[in-house]
Amino acid sequence: MSIRINDIAPDFTAESTAGTIRFHEWIGESYALIFSHPKDFTPVCTTEFGAVAQLAGEFAKRNTKVIGVSVDTVDEHQKWKRDIESFGGTPADFPIIDDTSLAVAKAYDMLPAEAYLPDGRTPAHTATVRTVYLIGPDKKVRLTISYPMSVGRNFAEILRALDAVQATDGVPIATPANWAPGQDVIVALTLNDENAKARFGDLDIKLPYLRFAKQPG
Repeated sequence: MSIRINDIAPDFTAESTAGTIRFHEWIGESYALIFSHPKDFTPVCTTEFGAVAQLAGEFAKRNTKVIGVSVDTVDEHQKWKRDIESFGGTPADFPIIDDTSLAVAKAYDMLPAEAYLPDGRTPAHTATVRTVYLIGPDKKVRLTISYPMSVGRNFAEILRALDAVQATDGVPIATPANWAPGQDVIVALTLNDENAKARFGDLDIKLPYLRFAKQPG
């Protein structure tokens, strides 16, 4: 069964470049971004992991931990990190999980159940291991994104989506298309106009069902 929004994220214990990770325990009271890739020492993923390293401060400001997944070994990850840091120009301090068993990839529905790693495999053998999951402090999946191998992930968009998830978490609002932090938000239909004004102030009513308000502080 696929991983759906609001499912409890599968827990796991795995070795990583930061030692043994017990996933739910590691998340703690933070948000967590788990992102995967098909093989170490691949060009697109090197640029992606470099981008994540460059955004470390931004994720930290948002109380969000990041963790990578690969079906290669910790030893290979440690060697690859040197390339990532050379390309990105900054330390890559986030953990990278050793998923040579495919346990995490299968738990998160990144691969078919019958997937295996043949000798001399290429990235194509694990092509579907190229996903992003955002998980809340309650350990529920808040967002999922999958990319084809030819398209590098846009971590600026992932950061924007994280901002939107956090802005709407537990608040009766939503964000419109192309929203950025500080812009107006959409008031949920669970509130009538009177209650919405009492909670969020003046409304910009575009349509009876499309009402904007200032982003709550």
